[in-house]
Amino acid sequence: MNSDSNNNIGKTRITTALLLAAGTGSRLFPITENSPKCLTLVSDKSILERLITNLKSQGFKRLVIVTGHKSNCIMDYLGDKTGDITIEYIHSELYKTTNNIYSLWMARDLIKEPFVLFESDLVLSSALLDNMMYPDRMAVALMQPWLNGTTVSIDAENNITRFQKGTTEAYTDIRYKTVNIYSFSLKSWEGIVKNLNHHINDGDVNCYYETIFSDMVDDKSLAFQSVSFDHSPWYEIDNAKDLANAELLFPKDIITGATVS
Repeated sequence: MNSDSNNNIGKTRITTALLLAAGTGSRLFPITENSPKCLTLVSDKSILERLITNLKSQGFKRLVIVTGHKSNCIMDYLGDKTGDITIEYIHSELYKTTNNIYSLWMARDLIKEPFVLFESDLVLSSALLDNMMYPDRMAVALMQPWLNGTTVSIDAENNITRFQKGTTEAYTDIRYKTVNIYSFSLKSWEGIVKNLNHHINDGDVNCYYETIFSDMVDDKSLAFQSVSFDHSPWYEIDNAKDLANAELLFPKDIITGATVS
């Protein structure tokens, strides 16, 4: 699978980012006991600082953060502006009893433009975002034995055709791991919000937002073009082993750009 940068010609780049950072990061305890996961250090540089560096290098102007666990730490660290990026916060009081579907729903009134959605446990090379800066894209990586979680299938035109739940069973088709970075047009976001409202109103606050994306892809009310993350390093950090692996990929001597200021 190849990402074609020619598909970006004539399209307007997205300048708004949404970061979901409400969770407790319990699998990284005790590191996250008194600090949110996004402030976990990876080779002496926090996940959040690395993300901000990436956002600055890609020309983002607005960052909305859904906070929960130790939210004051994030607000004290970033304030309301970093460089050219204006920062706004939404606090989830129910972060201990809800999942990321609820965090995404909380952003429905504050975001009314195309945006890129990020999770707070990813470290990555900024160049991977080059083709994510346009609407209705989804970051993926070819499934490997050490990866787990939700996968997707892709057609010959690099369009997402189907979501599959994580499985340990053997399969014969080629699948790709979701990297949990998505971009949305305003039209797509409006459709997602309608579905989010239905789930939340029904009390379904503990599932993952992929449930909605999957259903909408199935009924063709949502379409994603895949963006390959196979050509540069990235890592999702859930536990201490992941953190160790991420530090191997992102050692201290790699300089990724400007720091938070």
